[in-house]
Amino acid sequence: MKLFTEIGRYLLMLKGMFSKPENMKMYWKELMHQCSEIGFGSLGIVAIISLFIGAVSTIQTAYQLVTPLIPLSTIAQIVRDTVILEFAPTLVCIVLAGVVGSKIASELGNMRVSEQIDALEIMGINTKAYLVMPKIFASLIMIPLLVVISMVLGIIGGRYAGSAAHILSVSTFDKGLMYGFIPYNVFFALAKAYTFSFIISSIPAYFGYYVKGGALEIGQSSTRAVVVSCIMILFSDYVLSALLL
Repeated sequence: MKLFTEIGRYLLMLKGMFSKPENMKMYWKELMHQCSEIGFGSLGIVAIISLFIGAVSTIQTAYQLVTPLIPLSTIAQIVRDTVILEFAPTLVCIVLAGVVGSKIASELGNMRVSEQIDALEIMGINTKAYLVMPKIFASLIMIPLLVVISMVLGIIGGRYAGSAAHILSVSTFDKGLMYGFIPYNVFFALAKAYTFSFIISSIPAYFGYYVKGGALEIGQSSTRAVVVSCIMILFSDYVLSALLL
């Protein structure tokens, strides 16, 4: 029964976000602040992870393709599809669930424990719309952009790692990169990115918004938010793959 209670309260929180803004300028300012925090604050870790993911994918794919019957350009095709379909959207979003999700949960949890949310509600402000909605909208804007950047950097990392390790030349990698490209894969990756970004922002916001207790409970809610977000990302990854591929 507790699970259904949690799901119902989560849906009611989402429903409560959609109301007429009291001050559109204030909401817009909060949205831009969250876009900066989520997007630019996570850009460094996304870039580092993406470059090394692409590099490792190239080296490990070359290690497995030991037969001379398969052209070296096939390595680029495998790296391209692996990065676009799985590594860029799924792995990056799992990392962002830890970075962004824990930040959202702890921020809202601290505001709840210190009674800042109660003070805003006394002033007549819809706290779900003012505190939660900008975070979700900012995630829907910035996280797919980070996934696209991750795709590009992952392929670049694989391209130069293959050349540095003397596995295949840059021209051979570029030849394989362009061969047999399916644009639908990018659409599928973006569909996953938008789904994951909603999960990354809404679930931690729920755990942080309804936290009770003190500093210990804030830490526990942040941990639960990250764990539940990662589980839901993996589950929705399976569902989207089954439906769209």
